[in-house]
Amino acid sequence: MNKKTIIFSLVFFCSLIGIKSGAIAQDRPKTDHNALYVKDLKTSAAFYKDVMQLEVISEPFHDGKHVWFRTGEHSQLHVIQGAAEIVPHDINTHYAYSVPDLAVFTKHLDEMHVKYGNWKGDSKSPQLRPDGIKQVYLQDPDNFWIEVNDDKF
Repeated sequence: MNKKTIIFSLVFFCSLIGIKSGAIAQDRPKTDHNALYVKDLKTSAAFYKDVMQLEVISEPFHDGKHVWFRTGEHSQLHVIQGAAEIVPHDINTHYAYSVPDLAVFTKHLDEMHVKYGNWKGDSKSPQLRPDGIKQVYLQDPDNFWIEVNDDKF
């Protein structure tokens, strides 16, 4: 694992802690955005728009190297062109998104011919987390892992 991957993983993990904690005091950090450095912006932007169904929002650079997406009321995903290569990522480092109906979303993935599955990758059936939430995992074009679940938080 290279230094950039380790740093990204630590920053990303720290941001996830704030997302799930309902008891965050107002003076503590909240998730604002996450940024992914990708090899092919067009391919990655199409994935997040078409597969993940995220809304494209205005970005201030207008340089053809950035695409921003709305991921929550006050949070965004910034996809940035420039990675030299696509590298493997461990499933332990992943983004997590919730959908109202996981069966509807996995049907969409099937229609888009997108590979997904449980944590082990040996079944397309959603698995049950210890807290009773159903989840599946998939990878984006740069091998970043994504969990999609039916959490209603």
